[in-house]
Amino acid sequence: MVSTTDRYASEVGLLVLRAGGNAVDAVVAATFALAVVNPEAGNLAGGSFLLTRAADGSVSSLDARSKAPGRATRSMFVEGGEVGERSVLGHLSAAVPGAVAGLWEAHRRLGSRPWSDLVEPAIDLADGFVVEERFAASFPPHIVEGLRRFPQSAAVFLPRKEQGLPVPAAVGDTFRQPDLARTLARIRDHGADGFYRGQTADLIVREMERGKGILGHRDLSGYETAWREPVRFDYRGYEILSMPPSSSGGTTLAGTASILDAVKLGGLPWHGPEHVHLLAEAWRRAFVDRNHHLADPDFVDVPILELVSKAYGRDRARTITRAGATPSDAIHAASFGPETPDLSDPSRAPRGGGVLRSEGTDTTHVSIVDPGGGAASLTTTLNTWYGSKLVVEGGGFLLNNEMDDFSVVPGKPNYFGLVQGEANAIEPGKRMLSAMTPTIVLDPRGELCMVLGTPGGPTIITTVFQVISNVIDHGMTLAEAVEAPRVHHQHLPDRIESEPGGLPSGVTERLSGLGHTVQEDKEVWGDVQAIASTPDGRWIGVADPRRGGTARGM
Repeated sequence: MVSTTDRYASEVGLLVLRAGGNAVDAVVAATFALAVVNPEAGNLAGGSFLLTRAADGSVSSLDARSKAPGRATRSMFVEGGEVGERSVLGHLSAAVPGAVAGLWEAHRRLGSRPWSDLVEPAIDLADGFVVEERFAASFPPHIVEGLRRFPQSAAVFLPRKEQGLPVPAAVGDTFRQPDLARTLARIRDHGADGFYRGQTADLIVREMERGKGILGHRDLSGYETAWREPVRFDYRGYEILSMPPSSSGGTTLAGTASILDAVKLGGLPWHGPEHVHLLAEAWRRAFVDRNHHLADPDFVDVPILELVSKAYGRDRARTITRAGATPSDAIHAASFGPETPDLSDPSRAPRGGGVLRSEGTDTTHVSIVDPGGGAASLTTTLNTWYGSKLVVEGGGFLLNNEMDDFSVVPGKPNYFGLVQGEANAIEPGKRMLSAMTPTIVLDPRGELCMVLGTPGGPTIITTVFQVISNVIDHGMTLAEAVEAPRVHHQHLPDRIESEPGGLPSGVTERLSGLGHTVQEDKEVWGDVQAIASTPDGRWIGVADPRRGGTARGM
């Protein structure tokens, strides 16, 4: 079973499985395909996290998160004490890409099919694919405006003209990306060196020089991925496997689960006031620890074992009262030893408006289970929609704007409204903290039962938890669990957010009576790609209807 946000990519992954490839082979091929047909989030010049479980039960997690260039400085985005647009737009916002290195390293260690066979389908798509509604809908007006700021970006993604202005391709057009096809051919022929060295690297560096960027040849050739120990924790007898730092996903997911296990979430009416209240209280505690403690473990001593422990979850749960909300300014990160200042200061949180997000599709996820029972869960990102909006001239691919995922100014909100601390400050060669949460769930017998992940900025973590909890705590089918409306809290801003129509009548008023601020957003969140086992031993795949992806099985 293969589940991705795009029909073309899902069919590419399925073809690899039918040819005898394993889950890692299929995730490599599908991800390269997404770099062609899902350019707003699928990417060559972004970063990713991969979690795998082989048929023999062995588990691996690969950190291919992007890194700060060697010339990066702590205050590089600060202008007059404030953060300007340079952290999200254009040359300076680009971090050293990790995505291609991650796919190459995953294949080197865990793949079985020839590398060239896995890249070739993406080259075919770059030579031309018919535009469908999902692709055409990825160009709202503000994205078109951003792409127009860079002539080479407009030339690639806005090939039509209307009233003298470049506009996106229409449904039914054949969309061709010849520069991208040539870049992919170099990756096919030379592996990671086809991207990080040679002609493609030269194109990236020349682009940096044109726009006064700081990413150089040494950054590219010196990039390395990192194999890390997955986060493992128990929830209601199920074992959940997820990503460790530099992803915050697994640790924050585990913190949430341990708190809610202690307060006995199961059995409460779904999305009733008590249920949503306890979710929010757990998340505000898990996120304050996330925002303060978590960062690149190669630079910061991260207390993962303490944060994911059942004992710590019970301690946090004791501070929750069912009678009312705890204001976020009364909740602080725990101390586990030498500490940096806690900059999760509510006075610095954004006021008014919603948490800033990139329409929940800034990132994309692939879930795969192969015929032998192996599984792969990969989340990859450019950061915001169409990343930096900057295409590398002659390369045909977008650069990321992941530098904004650092604490650009510790204690002030980033694009997603997250108020993060000193541990995630910019340093040369450091990986920025991420919310990506590729996850695998094992049933009480230790058998594979669920593979999932989603885009959505900080809502990634809360969405993944809700899908798992909807199945385990509320007995939903996988389709029901994915379709169900979602709520979110991330400590700061201090409010519960819900998708449109996400809370039943009267629940918002009851939550307000408990002391919560509740805001209904105008947009839905996320794009879950999930696979689950059925009682008769089959697999069911569910692509989130919010974005219209596709699950394909054999």
